[in-house]
Amino acid sequence: MPAISTRRLGRHFDVPVREPGLMNAVKSLVRREHRRVHAVRDVDLSSEQGEVVGFLGANGAGKTTTLKMLSGLLHPTDGEASVLGYEPKRREHDLLRQIALVMGNRNQLQWDLPVEDSFEMHRAVYGVPNDEYRRTRDELVELMDIGDLLERPAEHTRTHGSTATLTSHYTEDVKALCDRVVVIHEGTIRHDGPLGELAERFAPHRTLSFTVPDATFDPTTIGEVESVEGGRAAVRVDRDRANEVAASLLSTHGVADLTVTDPPIDDVIEQVFASATADDEADAARRDAVEDGDVVAESTS
Repeated sequence: MPAISTRRLGRHFDVPVREPGLMNAVKSLVRREHRRVHAVRDVDLSSEQGEVVGFLGANGAGKTTTLKMLSGLLHPTDGEASVLGYEPKRREHDLLRQIALVMGNRNQLQWDLPVEDSFEMHRAVYGVPNDEYRRTRDELVELMDIGDLLERPAEHTRTHGSTATLTSHYTEDVKALCDRVVVIHEGTIRHDGPLGELAERFAPHRTLSFTVPDATFDPTTIGEVESVEGGRAAVRVDRDRANEVAASLLSTHGVADLTVTDPPIDDVIEQVFASATADDEADAARRDAVEDGDVVAESTS
């Protein structure tokens, strides 16, 4: 049984609306109109025991709403969810004692550093005097009896097989911790799979970086030049041509130090959002056209 499983999970809110003006304000006291807003719609998720999943999306995409439903803080209005075999909205004690939901700013513990090193880094960043820092640290360590944890890196899932869903705007965290990512946009899932597949699906190009011994070689003949410096060039080419172009550079032009890379993950995720927005706008335009009678039939051939 998966640790987390959802089927067509959704949450909508009925938001009161009214036109401006005193008369409309009076009317709303008698007959209030509402507009339905879908924060999350038809979300299908599954996470196995011990898996760390990155949950990415822009502000307002539905990340927090989904996590609140998985922890039982919000009740779904559609679909169903299961966490460790329990229904989260029931808030049963046996479930609550096994889960945690941490919300707020970035975690202050670096996952690959001993806890004490993370604290020391923050002491230096915020300019806390050494004596004050040590006094406060020692007091809290003794109070919470955590002295044996200070030299350990903060890694929990690998030790205990816990399942984690990480939502963050810091993609370096996601790259370091997550093999799989889920991207949500406008309340619906747009990608669910290995991190590497994001680039394959949403980045139409790759970058070839190389050194050319022949000074007469013109890199613009193979693609869009990103940079040329000291005999080293970085050229953007279509993804489906990257291997062919790389082979040609090696065999024909005698290039050295050739590397082929995908765009930065931040750029790829932005492309996911842009693609999703474009799809939504196209769907809206299509619906409007049908309602206006501009489209009679569509061919699927």
